[in-house]
Amino acid sequence: MKSKSSLSRQVIASCLFLSLGFMVIFAGQTPPASRPKPDSPSAPGQAQAPAQQKKGEEIKEGERIIERTEVVDLTVTVTDHYDRLVTGLDRQHFEVFEDKVKQNIEYFKDADAPVSVGIIFDVSGSMKGKLERAREALKAFIQTSHDNDDFFLVGFNQRANLLAEFTDGETLMSKLTLIDPRGQTALYDAAYLGIEKVKQGRHQKRALLLISDGQDNSSRYTYGELRKVLKEAGVQIYCIGIVETGGGAGGTLDLQGQSILEEIAQVTGGKAFFPRSGAELEDATTRIALELRHQYSIGYVPTSLQRDGRWRKIRVRVNPPRGLTNLTVRAKEGYYALSK
Repeated sequence: MKSKSSLSRQVIASCLFLSLGFMVIFAGQTPPASRPKPDSPSAPGQAQAPAQQKKGEEIKEGERIIERTEVVDLTVTVTDHYDRLVTGLDRQHFEVFEDKVKQNIEYFKDADAPVSVGIIFDVSGSMKGKLERAREALKAFIQTSHDNDDFFLVGFNQRANLLAEFTDGETLMSKLTLIDPRGQTALYDAAYLGIEKVKQGRHQKRALLLISDGQDNSSRYTYGELRKVLKEAGVQIYCIGIVETGGGAGGTLDLQGQSILEEIAQVTGGKAFFPRSGAELEDATTRIALELRHQYSIGYVPTSLQRDGRWRKIRVRVNPPRGLTNLTVRAKEGYYALSK
């Protein structure tokens, strides 16, 4: 029989052997508390976690698209001297200037992309005798649009009302079937409502189509207030002026309305049309739908990142390839450098 001291020595030896075994198993491993977490930006060989990336930056199918908070997005339309749309240009054909300083184009797209479109439709008393033509024009616009476009409808007389949420073109047209034009005209209020609503569109590209004779006699907003909102929004607005020819007081009002619609379109990089017949009206709406499908999307990060709230003037220039001359470029006039 072994003595108690001999048994004790065997137990101690066994414990030492087991301890050495565990030390060998764990040798070279980092204690869990000191290992980098899977989402940690400092983990070696890992991509930076989204929370630590530059805000808004993303990677898509090998193409690096920068969408930081300070990025300036431009929708650019190019036409020739016959006012025909010019497509097929590349990034190297464009130059962008902000306050006369050339900017570096970060991304460039030339694709037939769907659009979220707001229809701002005048149903006031001044549209009597013009409403049916306006309906037909809108029908032509929808028929020429991208199959995946979605539309909402704002109707206005003395008040601006949302008549249809984002929907398809056929449903939108049905909302205009039983409308009887009456009352005064709150054009500026309707444009303001449309600008706010179009921001909810599911497509990245957004625009407004304003169909009216341009008169306003009932808005809470002034034109000066609306113009500031237009310059801040960055949404293209196309205008169809349903006007009558002739002189007198009515002719003067029509001229005033035409001037307002022209300025609304110019500020936002859109265009105003003033057709004098049903055929011209349908041609104008078809042209707008086609233009929305054949534009260039350009983005740049301003060299000046100062957010002082001041107006920054933008100019886009095209250096056309050989054989193309006298090209015209349309884009928004600028933006306010507001803090985010």
